[in-house]
Amino acid sequence: MISCSDLRTGMTILHENNIYSVLEYQHVKSARSAAFVRLKLRNLRIGNVIDLTVNSSEKFEPAHIEKVSMQYLYDSGTFYVFMNNSTYEQIEIPVDKLENEKNFLFEGLEVKIVMYESEVIGIELPDKVVLNIVECEPAVKGDTAQNASKNATLQTGLVIQVPLFVENGENVIVSTLDGKYVSRAK
Repeated sequence: MISCSDLRTGMTILHENNIYSVLEYQHVKSARSAAFVRLKLRNLRIGNVIDLTVNSSEKFEPAHIEKVSMQYLYDSGTFYVFMNNSTYEQIEIPVDKLENEKNFLFEGLEVKIVMYESEVIGIELPDKVVLNIVECEPAVKGDTAQNASKNATLQTGLVIQVPLFVENGENVIVSTLDGKYVSRAK
């Protein structure tokens, strides 16, 4: 068991049959009342964030999260299929569990599958990925406004804003954190 005083940002705990990641931790001492702890927790199963205030003597069970490197293979329509590179074991993750991540998935991408015991919690993408532009608006001659941009559709279907000099068929680096153009790929 982990006492409240040992909790730190980034730790994972079990609370009320759910797995939480500690986002914020604040120990509050008052002259008038007993010490307590304010926690901001993210539910790793459904993604919502809760605020929890507990007595400083409260204890939590640690949740041991495992991250396994796997390669994205394909979309079967209802599942995304990943393969473990060392054991060649394949797992399927329901499409609705990876709503945001699907915008960056392409065949052969190396990701980390986040697991608790045998339950798949989600995936961890690399910070940046290289994607190909399949459709891009033409640049308008004379459009020289500062930081002028245009829409570009990537191979995954994601539409992003790119600078005017980027053309159809080019590879670009995209941030998986905010889904924005970073630079051209070399």
